Amino acid sequence: MDIYNLDEVPAFTTKDGSEIRELLAHRNSAIRQQSLAEARIPIGRQTIAHYHKLTEEIYYITQGTAEMNIDGEVRNVTVGDAIAIPPGATHQITNIGAVELRLLCCCAPAYEDHDTILME
Repeated sequence: MDIYNLDEVPAFTTKDGSEIRELLAHRNSAIRQQSLAEARIPIGRQTIAHYHKLTEEIYYITQGTAEMNIDGEVRNVTVGDAIAIPPGATHQITNIGAVELRLLCCCAPAYEDHDTILME
């Protein structure tokens, strides 16, 4: 049985510049086709605009307020919002709130740096 607590998972920085805590993926569990991670973005910061050739993502906001840009369409998002990001869609999220932005990132197939193409 694979169970990991968010407070015990080490953080790392992804290619897009976000701080990630990978909870479940093929690297640490029996999960093979997807991954679940928490991303944290400081006040006033943003990820580097990027896309994934293969991976589709779901962002689920758990803390804060952000501006979400997907292929040039921009919307404000907040706690409780789930955002669909299809493969090939250029996306960037900016923390526009007064607290650290936290979001869950669900990826299928699992997140891999080599599938992340930076736009800058």
